[in-house]
Amino acid sequence: MTSATSALSFAQRLRRAVGILPGRIPPAVLRRLVRVPVNADGEQMAPEIALLMSAAAKADDYSALAPRHAREVTDAEAVLFGDRIPPLPVEEDLEVPGGLRATRHSAGGSPSGLILFFHGGGFVLGSRAGYAPVARLLARRTGADVLSVDYRLAPEHPFPAAHEDAMAAWEFAVDQAPRWGVDSRRIVVAGDSAGGNLAAVLCQQLRGRAMRPSLQVLIYPAVDLSVKRPSYKEFADSPALTAKQIRWFTDHYLPPGTDVTDPRVSPLLGDLAGLPPAVVSVAGFDPLRDEGLEYTTRLLGNGVPTQVLREGGLVHGFIGFTALSRTSRAATERIAAAIARSLPSPGSARSRASGTRTPRGVPAGRRGR
Repeated sequence: MTSATSALSFAQRLRRAVGILPGRIPPAVLRRLVRVPVNADGEQMAPEIALLMSAAAKADDYSALAPRHAREVTDAEAVLFGDRIPPLPVEEDLEVPGGLRATRHSAGGSPSGLILFFHGGGFVLGSRAGYAPVARLLARRTGADVLSVDYRLAPEHPFPAAHEDAMAAWEFAVDQAPRWGVDSRRIVVAGDSAGGNLAAVLCQQLRGRAMRPSLQVLIYPAVDLSVKRPSYKEFADSPALTAKQIRWFTDHYLPPGTDVTDPRVSPLLGDLAGLPPAVVSVAGFDPLRDEGLEYTTRLLGNGVPTQVLREGGLVHGFIGFTALSRTSRAATERIAAAIARSLPSPGSARSRASGTRTPRGVPAGRRGR
């Protein structure tokens, strides 16, 4: 794989330069250029994110398009504004049994483990190509290989196709890990948004098996489609993810009559006992924030070692904004650091598991309508 930005036209390069400029302006200056929102919990949005959201509010809405066209738009944006991280020494395109495609990103040498990564996009959008900068960053910062998977998307392949693909990808990763110099017991499953849902459900499905993930990393995950919590209502008009877009995703993903309390749809409603340790990252200005925090509360209540990373100044999708926002980059680096702490260097006597933390601001038991 090669860097997508190298193929940009002059006009695209100019647009990219303008787009990433706010991330280079000192925060004190940005605060004079844009109104910085404060949420109901008193958290202040990062100023460069506030400027980005101001521009995004004026942009076209992909949920007004057919899914095929929406993918073209969002994939083009990912290429245009994605972080410029050079290709790694190993970037191997692979075919997973069943016809799925995946890419293994490796920084070379002896990997500390393997991260099985599922991209976001509401089960309708997204691709491993668009998430290549994220995969490269995680591989460089953790020392682990990253296997990034293109699972089937709705509406062409509605629920539960993506979950079937996640299981196929897991079995492939377990089978192939020794070939890549990785102990199959050192596989982390991770994903953002819809990908976080896939990772969470996969961990529940693998409970009790001899081979299961060593860590689950859920980045602003969608874990409960049955209830609209306060953050859903507070940020219903967030340009990063609107209530209208969530409905668009759900309508394409779930066939009519699907039980939204099915733990494969809403893993928060499943059995959370006996699951792998977790890292859960939530954004302060995200409609999915409260369900992510409640999932953390339930994990802890079921004795699952869990670390929460509450990124109060950020919005949904922030791992895709690392070229545009220093705050987003720092938050993504924190996720990578948490993974790295769980994966000691090969040959270490034992894993240095992440400590359990009680999440600040978790709305324990708080549910909206």
